[in-house]
Amino acid sequence: MAQFALGLAAIGRPAYINLGRERDLGADRSVATLRAEAEALLDAAWAAGVRWVDAARSYGRAEEFLGGWLRSRQVDPGALTVSSKWGYAYVGGWRLDAEVHERKELTAAQLERQLAETRALLDGWLDLYAIHSATVESGVLDDAAVLDRLAALRAEGVRIGLSTTGPRQADTIDRAVASGRFDAVQATWNLCERAAGPALERAHAAGMTVLVKEGVANGRLAGEAAPPQLRAAAADLGVGADAVALAAIAARPWVDVVLSGAVTPAMLASNLAARDVVWDDALERRLAGLVRAPEDYWRERAALPWS
Repeated sequence: MAQFALGLAAIGRPAYINLGRERDLGADRSVATLRAEAEALLDAAWAAGVRWVDAARSYGRAEEFLGGWLRSRQVDPGALTVSSKWGYAYVGGWRLDAEVHERKELTAAQLERQLAETRALLDGWLDLYAIHSATVESGVLDDAAVLDRLAALRAEGVRIGLSTTGPRQADTIDRAVASGRFDAVQATWNLCERAAGPALERAHAAGMTVLVKEGVANGRLAGEAAPPQLRAAAADLGVGADAVALAAIAARPWVDVVLSGAVTPAMLASNLAARDVVWDDALERRLAGLVRAPEDYWRERAALPWS
């Protein structure tokens, strides 16, 4: 069965596109408060047996929070898998009302700059470094300077990956598989957006580690925001809608890692209840109607507010 990992997208910066952040994090989004909450969350994840943490340069201070936690808890390198991503820069100025929160630049110069920043915070622990939201259209998979620098990093012992986004995830994944240059792929797959599934299965068959993100669709498959049929199924099983949504991912034989985007220990515990959900054909049929056309799903995601 897939292992569960903790993703820090929603805890390393004051604003993100997940639903319910006012309820989950409250009004105090100061650096000190989020640092303390991130450390409490990481402690809870460790106690629950989570042994993979994923960050990115664009997740505000997530790498800083993680690095501080690793050092203060004296976590041995190798005891925990640490992955991070480059390509977006956080430009939100630690403001909830920032006009722009992150800016994408998939260039060799950005890679060099951000790799140095990541290493300053996570040196000794970094296991996997990924292109953040690679797409075929971006041209990054054809950029010789980027690919050569990633190959050099791979030769140093750091695994190389990419994350994908948008309705053409499958095209990007297949290009990455064909290149033979990548060890892992992180993609969106959930009960509403399943289009990347066949490509992820091909990536897994090719030996790439498959990580699945946005399993609760930025909160749209959790709590009261979840569709009625998902809430009903969860009630029958005695768990939250989020646990059922994540169990659907963990049940796919081509998934290696399921990312939780929890921001509190209680939310993490609710997510990890997915470990005890038995996914069967009846549950599959019951929730099959949640699937959306990829274009519709990504259009709705793009409209979610930062809060």
